[in-house]
Amino acid sequence: MSAPSDTGRVRVLTFLHSFAPGGVERVALRLVRHWRAAGVEAPLFLGREDGAMRDEFADIAYALPRQPRIHQGGWETLWMILTLPAEIRRVRPDVLFVAGSTYTIVAVMMRLLLGRRCPPIVVKVSNDLARRDLNPMGRFFWRAWLRIQARCARSWVVMDEAMLPELPPVMAQRSHVVHDPAIAASQVLPPRVERAAGPRRFVAIGRLVAQKHFALMLRAFARAAQPGETLTLFGDGPERVALEALATSLGIAERVHFAGHVSDAPAQLPAFDVLLMSSRYEGVPAVVIEALAAGLAVVSTDCGAGLRSLLGQGRFGTIVPQNEALLAEAIRTAPTTAPDRPALLASLDRFTIERSAQAYLDLFVEAAAAQAGGRGVLPTQEVPA
Repeated sequence: MSAPSDTGRVRVLTFLHSFAPGGVERVALRLVRHWRAAGVEAPLFLGREDGAMRDEFADIAYALPRQPRIHQGGWETLWMILTLPAEIRRVRPDVLFVAGSTYTIVAVMMRLLLGRRCPPIVVKVSNDLARRDLNPMGRFFWRAWLRIQARCARSWVVMDEAMLPELPPVMAQRSHVVHDPAIAASQVLPPRVERAAGPRRFVAIGRLVAQKHFALMLRAFARAAQPGETLTLFGDGPERVALEALATSLGIAERVHFAGHVSDAPAQLPAFDVLLMSSRYEGVPAVVIEALAAGLAVVSTDCGAGLRSLLGQGRFGTIVPQNEALLAEAIRTAPTTAPDRPALLASLDRFTIERSAQAYLDLFVEAAAAQAGGRGVLPTQEVPA
């Protein structure tokens, strides 16, 4: 690994499996774009170049390994473990940025494979660590895995102060809070104009996978929706066929629109009234931040401490247990605007990329300086807002 220069510039390598849509990947790509615009050297390494977000981020250059004969979509983590060491040796980054919890196994393997040649690792914790959705045996092995992970990184970043108590002690000793850079300051809209009475327009955004528990949402919506009310789902994934069949069996197929992936789903939010979320677990979900910024009401299952903090323990949205009847009742009584707009806007300011990009860079400079044996000697490079 190269020694960081005395100008305070650090070379930060970010790696992602692909352009496949996901909150972790979207935020990482936006950070890379922001850092580069500010003059930071921020190389990006992808396992493969397909994915629905490719056109949206076509302006971002990236490195790609020689592709295997067999498409690696089903074994992308192993593929990243096999190919990333060569990229680290080629780029010689000062810091390796791990953009989310799904990539921590790659970070652990980089530490094992490269040893002292591995650059300092900064990991963003993107999911709920308590994992109360698991059974007792599952939680036992989950906590054991967290203890293994804890030793691989120089810094662990959580996206909200509420997540700190969930960290294992070894992680907590090297933890930092950097709020999720889910929005730009320009996305925080003024209060919505009071809409005329009429059927409410519900919306949900996310990958159609088991974690998001969209089946629970559909069953609750079928029980609670009033005549004329609709639900639009932005996102795609392996459960789409099963969910479409469920909507048909529930008799709501004509009221539920599976819109698939769109290049900028947050831009569609002002056309709706209420965001629904039914996840089993989350960290600090960017889609909720985006919905609140757009002035929507939010109804969500209780999917983690980060979500509860984001919604002000219920002040800025409705939080219910993972229960169909309770979620249905929350849908039935959901308002059409988020409450207490002035307080909400003040809370949302911490989630802007203008703030968080600099906070990450501060951590990278500190990590690089410590690795080089010169803690504190590197000045912080300012990232303009």
